[in-house]
Amino acid sequence: QVQLVESGGGLVQPGGSLKLSCVTSGVPLDQYALAWFRQAPGKEREGLSCMSANEGRTYYADSAKGRFTISRDNDKGTVSLQMNDLKPEDTAVYYCAAVPPTLLFSRCIVPGSVEAWGQGTQVTVSS
Repeated sequence: QVQLVESGGGLVQPGGSLKLSCVTSGVPLDQYALAWFRQAPGKEREGLSCMSANEGRTYYADSAKGRFTISRDNDKGTVSLQMNDLKPEDTAVYYCAAVPPTLLFSRCIVPGSVEAWGQGTQVTVSS
Protein backbone atom coordinates (compact mmCIF):
# COMPACT_ATOMS: atom_id res chain seq x y z
CA GLN A 1 0.00 0.00 0.00
CA VAL A 2 1.43 3.35 -1.09
CA GLN A 3 1.31 6.17 1.44
CA LEU A 4 2.70 9.68 1.47
CA VAL A 5 2.42 11.90 4.55
CA GLU A 6 3.40 15.56 4.49
CA SER A 7 4.41 17.74 7.41
CA GLY A 8 5.98 21.11 8.06
CA GLY A 9 3.27 23.49 6.94
CA GLY A 10 2.15 26.46 8.97
CA LEU A 11 1.87 30.21 9.17
CA VAL A 12 4.88 32.26 8.09
CA GLN A 13 5.45 35.94 7.47
CA PRO A 14 6.29 37.24 3.99
CA GLY A 15 9.97 36.79 3.31
CA GLY A 16 10.18 33.83 5.67
CA SER A 17 11.11 30.22 5.06
CA LEU A 18 9.54 26.82 5.60
CA LYS A 19 10.73 23.30 4.95
CA LEU A 20 8.11 20.74 4.04
CA SER A 21 8.78 17.05 4.46
CA CYS A 22 7.05 13.97 3.13
CA VAL A 23 7.50 10.42 4.35
CA THR A 24 6.69 7.71 1.84
CA SER A 25 5.97 4.03 2.18
CA GLY A 26 5.30 1.46 -0.50
CA VAL A 27 6.69 3.69 -3.27
CA PRO A 28 9.23 2.05 -5.62
CA LEU A 29 11.86 4.65 -4.84
CA ASP A 30 14.35 3.17 -7.30
CA GLN A 31 11.93 3.93 -10.16
CA TYR A 32 9.58 6.74 -9.17
CA ALA A 33 10.19 10.45 -9.15
CA LEU A 34 8.92 12.34 -6.11
CA ALA A 35 7.26 15.69 -6.64
CA TRP A 36 5.65 18.64 -4.90
CA PHE A 37 2.43 20.35 -5.96
CA ARG A 38 0.23 23.01 -4.44
CA GLN A 39 -3.35 24.12 -4.72
CA ALA A 40 -4.64 27.52 -3.70
CA PRO A 41 -8.35 28.15 -3.08
CA GLY A 42 -10.24 28.42 -6.34
CA LYS A 43 -7.22 27.46 -8.42
CA GLU A 44 -6.05 24.32 -10.16
CA ARG A 45 -3.39 22.12 -8.65
CA GLU A 46 0.03 23.39 -9.72
CA GLY A 47 3.21 21.36 -10.09
CA LEU A 48 6.26 22.92 -8.41
CA SER A 49 9.19 20.54 -8.55
CA CYS A 50 10.22 16.93 -8.90
CA MET A 51 13.32 14.85 -8.38
CA SER A 52 14.24 11.68 -10.24
CA ALA A 53 14.61 8.29 -8.61
CA ASN A 54 18.38 7.90 -8.58
CA GLU A 55 20.28 10.42 -10.65
CA GLY A 56 19.41 13.47 -8.56
CA ARG A 57 17.87 15.13 -11.58
CA THR A 58 15.49 17.95 -10.71
CA TYR A 59 12.86 19.98 -12.51
CA TYR A 60 11.28 23.21 -11.32
CA ALA A 61 8.27 25.18 -12.46
CA ASP A 62 8.96 28.85 -13.08
CA SER A 63 7.06 29.72 -9.90
CA ALA A 64 9.52 27.66 -7.86
CA LYS A 65 12.82 28.46 -9.52
CA GLY A 66 15.28 30.34 -7.35
CA ARG A 67 13.22 30.12 -4.15
CA PHE A 68 12.36 26.45 -3.68
CA THR A 69 14.74 23.50 -3.44
CA ILE A 70 13.70 19.86 -3.59
CA SER A 71 15.67 17.03 -2.04
CA ARG A 72 15.09 13.37 -1.34
CA ASP A 73 16.59 10.59 0.74
CA ASN A 74 15.80 7.17 -0.66
CA ASP A 75 17.24 5.41 2.39
CA LYS A 76 14.68 7.17 4.57
CA GLY A 77 11.95 7.29 1.93
CA THR A 78 11.55 11.04 2.27
CA VAL A 79 11.28 14.06 0.02
CA SER A 80 11.56 17.65 1.19
CA LEU A 81 10.87 21.10 -0.18
CA GLN A 82 12.82 24.04 1.22
CA MET A 83 10.92 27.24 0.52
CA ASN A 84 12.57 30.63 0.94
CA ASP A 85 11.43 34.22 0.49
CA LEU A 86 7.81 33.18 0.78
CA LYS A 87 5.12 35.47 -0.58
CA PRO A 88 1.39 35.75 0.18
CA GLU A 89 0.68 34.18 -3.22
CA ASP A 90 2.47 31.03 -2.03
CA THR A 91 -0.44 30.39 0.33
CA ALA A 92 -1.87 27.00 -0.60
CA VAL A 93 -2.19 23.38 0.40
CA TYR A 94 1.04 21.63 -0.54
CA TYR A 95 1.07 18.00 -1.65
CA CYS A 96 3.83 15.51 -2.24
CA ALA A 97 3.35 12.92 -4.93
CA ALA A 98 4.83 9.75 -6.39
CA VAL A 99 5.31 9.81 -10.15
CA PRO A 100 6.10 6.75 -12.27
CA PRO A 101 8.65 7.17 -15.07
CA THR A 102 7.50 9.63 -17.72
CA LEU A 103 8.57 9.92 -21.34
CA LEU A 104 9.54 13.53 -20.81
CA PHE A 105 11.00 14.30 -17.40
CA SER A 106 9.27 17.70 -17.30
CA ARG A 107 5.94 15.89 -17.16
CA CYS A 108 6.73 14.80 -13.62
CA ILE A 109 5.03 18.01 -12.42
CA VAL A 110 1.88 17.46 -14.44
CA PRO A 111 -0.95 16.35 -12.11
CA GLY A 112 -2.08 13.72 -14.61
CA SER A 113 1.28 11.97 -14.27
CA VAL A 114 0.87 11.35 -10.54
CA GLU A 115 0.12 7.88 -9.25
CA ALA A 116 -0.25 8.66 -5.56
CA TRP A 117 -0.84 11.79 -3.49
CA GLY A 118 -0.30 12.76 0.10
CA GLN A 119 -3.11 14.36 2.08
CA GLY A 120 -1.57 17.84 1.92
CA THR A 121 -0.25 20.37 4.40
CA GLN A 122 -1.43 23.99 4.65
CA VAL A 123 1.04 26.81 4.11
CA THR A 124 -0.17 30.32 4.89
CA VAL A 125 2.00 33.35 4.19
CA SER A 126 0.66 36.39 5.94
CA SER A 127 1.74 39.24 8.17
